[in-house]
Amino acid sequence: MIRFQDVSKVYSIGGEEVRALDHANMHISQGEFVSIIGPSGSGKSTMMNIIGCLDVADEGEYVLDGQSIEQYSEGELTKIRNRKIGFIFQNFNLIAKMTAEENVELPLIYQGIKASERRRRVTEALERVELIKRRHHRPAELSGGQQQRVAIARAIVTQPSLFLADEPTGNLDTKTGNEIMRLFQELHESGSTIVLITHDEKVALQAKRRIRILDGHVEEVDR
Repeated sequence: MIRFQDVSKVYSIGGEEVRALDHANMHISQGEFVSIIGPSGSGKSTMMNIIGCLDVADEGEYVLDGQSIEQYSEGELTKIRNRKIGFIFQNFNLIAKMTAEENVELPLIYQGIKASERRRRVTEALERVELIKRRHHRPAELSGGQQQRVAIARAIVTQPSLFLADEPTGNLDTKTGNEIMRLFQELHESGSTIVLITHDEKVALQAKRRIRILDGHVEEVDR
């Protein structure tokens, strides 16, 4: 499903060249649950942005579903970001003025899904994360764990084949973080591919495979 072949990404910071990714090689098969672990500044976020088609590599090749990302048109990449990938972020990225229900519905509006279908899918997604009773609450009225559940429901509702989670437990206490990880386990068991970016070894260990990144270099971690 995902393959990096000698992928590099270089930034110029203060006149110095920084290789966020340095000839990185990896593969992730459909249906896998993989964690990408590394400290702050290791290149994790750069890798996530490239996997999610939010950024492009300077060198090497990124193959998604058997096709080099360079062969996709901009319109196709937009569809991939909107339909194929469910993004889940550390800071939730919810819209403050919208209710939980409205936040979850938003990507379906962008997709042009009719209202009756949107309502059905939003209800199913909120039920799956056990937040249907909080559907009319705005983010400020929800705990951190509840906000992350809304963010996961927003990702679920588009029925993506790939979930890309960036430090999804980073702003949560241990108990709430464990509850969120159980949700990811359930998604994986239902057949979804999950790529989880984290600096936390305990979180990373809950995935079926671990890939470590340090100073832009990528290596498989033996279990």
